[in-house]
Amino acid sequence: MIRISYNRLLSFTYKIFKKIKLNEFSAKTVSQGICEASLRGVDSHGIKLFPHYVKSSVLGRKNPDPKFKFYKKFESAYLLDANHGFGLAAGAMAIDKGIQVAKKKGICMIGVKNSSHPGALASIAIKAAKKGFIAFAFTHADSLQLTYGGTESFFGTNPICFVAPRFKKEPFCLDMATTKISWNKLLNFQRQKKKLPDNVAASQKGKITNNPNIAKSLLSIGDYKGYGLASMIEILCSIFLGMNFGKNIPPMFQSSMSKKRKLGQFYIVLRSDAFVKKNYFFKNLDKMYSEIKKQKKRKNKNIYLPNDKEVIASKERSKKGIPVDKILYEQIIKISNKYKINL
Repeated sequence: MIRISYNRLLSFTYKIFKKIKLNEFSAKTVSQGICEASLRGVDSHGIKLFPHYVKSSVLGRKNPDPKFKFYKKFESAYLLDANHGFGLAAGAMAIDKGIQVAKKKGICMIGVKNSSHPGALASIAIKAAKKGFIAFAFTHADSLQLTYGGTESFFGTNPICFVAPRFKKEPFCLDMATTKISWNKLLNFQRQKKKLPDNVAASQKGKITNNPNIAKSLLSIGDYKGYGLASMIEILCSIFLGMNFGKNIPPMFQSSMSKKRKLGQFYIVLRSDAFVKKNYFFKNLDKMYSEIKKQKKRKNKNIYLPNDKEVIASKERSKKGIPVDKILYEQIIKISNKYKINL
């Protein structure tokens, strides 16, 4: 395992994205998004995606220089046509718009159509929390989640993210797939030739497997309930926005790199002082944290709230660097050599 500093990775990925003709906004937000995810310990959606993002842009799936356009539907409702640009860039623009409108109106919902993979939603939504807003973020994905009671997949990993601000502290941030692991995490197990944990994936006929090489679908969190959450997110990100759903979405890794995926994203941004004063909100959120952390721990266990583990990882990796496995490092070096930009 090789460790590379966050700043070095950020500078390198930004320069490569500029070299392959991403516009300034896209190059900046995409490099920040994947590097921040790795810094926070979310390796499945971090620098691991860099080679794929480069390839999908060069081969035409993603538009490196999209013409983003907002359509005002109602006073607090906007639709962003992402013009098949990078999902991270489209999400960043959507959340900026949401903050701008919610500041005046108290609330804003933003739908994003004609998008591509948006990386880790926390990398997009956490900006709202750092500016004092509450936010929800949703996206859907290609068919990888085993249908509850079935033998095939239909919905994707369909993640949900919720963020809330804290006073002079890292925000509350829940960012999770509605499957027990993400597909990118499964690919990490495959690449590193490791067995999967129990009860996270299934083979061709819906049979539970620990072998990442024969896994074809992922199991829902909370069984029927997690599957229900995935269906809710699918409605918000596809049918609500006029995008593809279920098996109609081209697979991220197995479909042609020149084929547009037409993914949707959906955001809701709220003022944290919409119903109570901001100081009251901060004070009581801190009180909730304090009361939870004071509870009795189980033996050899710590009490964690969402984002606690990511903050710990961020502090450690800021000092020691971001870990990159040998296979990924070799892929990065090939890109470095091809475009003559040193890592």
